[in-house]
Amino acid sequence: MKKIIALFLGILFFTGCSFTDMMNTPTKRVEEFLGKYQTMDSEVLGQLSDVISRNTSLTDEQKETYRDLMKRQYQNMMYKVKEETVDGNNAKVDVEIEVYDYAKVLEDATLYLENHEDEFTTDNKFDDEKFMDYKIKEMQAVKDKVKYTLNFTLTKENDKWKLGDITDSMREKIHGIYQS
Repeated sequence: MKKIIALFLGILFFTGCSFTDMMNTPTKRVEEFLGKYQTMDSEVLGQLSDVISRNTSLTDEQKETYRDLMKRQYQNMMYKVKEETVDGNNAKVDVEIEVYDYAKVLEDATLYLENHEDEFTTDNKFDDEKFMDYKIKEMQAVKDKVKYTLNFTLTKENDKWKLGDITDSMREKIHGIYQS
């Protein structure tokens, strides 16, 4: 009986180590990172709240609506790992993401403003709040999606793959507001 228990514990230990090793790949680290957006991890939502709260050009209502737009973006983001390249303790993982195309809406809103500035004027002055309300309303109606490629870099430290910092353009792509 002791031999059976020892054998069972040995198999369990070996399987556990193998599972841990399988989860310690560059691709798995990137999937873990993007999964935090999709599941709206508390760390991701905390960072979003920090960024939004620092924006002094938005009203409280606009901040809430914008937060909801970003949550919608995160939950509906799709991704596909295209390629993983490992070179010693360095790796690169290329991922194609598909997100709501908020950048197109923002671009179209700027063009609309050029021909309809009077709609966003109060007391003969440009009204930023009105224009922001317009942009947010247009963003809420977005159904079109866009695909971007993200290039993640990773390094292996103490036998664990660590994701490098993401760039501002990568963050803009995740948010769907990247304008090339």
